This record gives sequence, C-alpha cells and structure tokens, in this order.
Amino acid sequence: MKTTYAFHADAPADPAARPTVMVWDAPVRVFHWLMVLSFAGAFLTAESERWRLVHVTLGYTMAGLVGFRMAWGLLGTRYARFSSFVRGPAAAVRYVRSLLSDRPEHHIGHNPAGALAILALLGLTVAIGASGWAVYNDVGSGWLEDLHEGAANLMLAVVGVHVAGVLLASRLHRENLVMSMVNGRKPGRPEEGVRNAWRSVAALMLMAVLAFWWVQWQGAPSSDPSVGGPAASVAAGERDRDDD
Repeated sequence: MKTTYAFHADAPADPAARPTVMVWDAPVRVFHWLMVLSFAGAFLTAESERWRLVHVTLGYTMAGLVGFRMAWGLLGTRYARFSSFVRGPAAAVRYVRSLLSDRPEHHIGHNPAGALAILALLGLTVAIGASGWAVYNDVGSGWLEDLHEGAANLMLAVVGVHVAGVLLASRLHRENLVMSMVNGRKPGRPEEGVRNAWRSVAALMLMAVLAFWWVQWQGAPSSDPSVGGPAASVAAGERDRDDD
C-alpha cells in the first residue's frame, strides 16, 4: 500500500476533537529517540579524549540502529516501510509548494520532504560510522578523518532542517508531530491506523542497545593501574615516561 496521505477537509477545526490512530509503531519510536540521544552524545563528545569511548560507543550504536531500521523498513508496519513513504525529489518539491498554499498536503505517515531527510540521515550515519571505525582503528589515511567530521557536520545541518520542517508542518496541520513520535498517534481514520505496535520488538532493541553499552562500559580501561590490569599499567607507565 503506497498511498500514505489524505486530505481531511471535513476534519474538526479543533485538533483535540479529531480522532487519532496508531501510526508509528514502538520500534520506529524507540529507534528515533535512541538515534537522537546517540547523535547528540556523540557530537558533544567528539573533541574530548576523556570521553572518547563514549563517543565511539554511541557511534557504533547509531550504526547498529541504522542496520535495524533498514530491516524494519522492509519488514515493519505500514508506515515504517520504505515503500510507503519514499517518493523522490519531485514529490518533495510538490509537498513543499503545497505548504505555501492554502491547502497543504496532509500525510498520515512521513511526508515526501521528511522522507528525503530520513534517507539522508541514514546514509550519513553509514558514512560517519564507517569513517569513524577507520579513524579509530588507524585504517586508511587522514582524509577519512576529514570525511568523518564533514559528514557529522552535514548531518547536524540536516537534523536542523528536519526539526524546522517538523515544527512548520506541526503548525500548518495543527498537529503535534513531536508528540506523535512519543505516543505513536496522529489524527486519522480508523482504517488508516496500524493494528500492532510491536512493543516486544522495541523492547528487544532497547535491551540490545543497553547490553552493548554495558559491555563497552565493562571493557573500559581504568585510570587506576591496580584496577585496570596490564593495559592500564602500561598506559600509566607511558604517562610516567612522558612526565620525565
């Protein structure tokens, strides 16, 4: 099913009076907020050696989340599937033009402009993760570090445009699109909603991410040589030689 939008000319004027249906399943919502948290944390710790492990862990988390989203985009519920919202540049331009008219297109799922932003964010995450892994493991030359930083800055810009678009669409359609990514519900007809929120899949995804963070935390080197073992002792010795 590829038709993901409908005009609601007969909808009540008061947004609170419009009936809502489940649109975003739990895996989509958990993925979204984990990506927000991971990107924000990774970006803020990018320049700190002290928080390097946090930066790397969050970067790997983002890469893993994208892998899940690619699979869920093929197997997930109606509005999670790429086939339901990927339309191309022409549809995005038509949607943006409609925002300037007196009757903007209303989409139950992702609108065409938002879909392009999502694809860009997924692609940039892959570029950031691959280049970050290469830099962290000293694979390749220095241009990879420039690619990693440039892709991260571009992703921040795309995020800014995406957030601005969400706020604009929320105002024009009189919908709280941010809240819809929290509770999964948007105004719509009963037949437009998804039947299963798949909370079990979301719970498994969250558990997998938390388990990965725990493993990374357990493997973190200690600043105390008596606790950190041989690796920490070597690091401490190197610091002592540097001090001399």
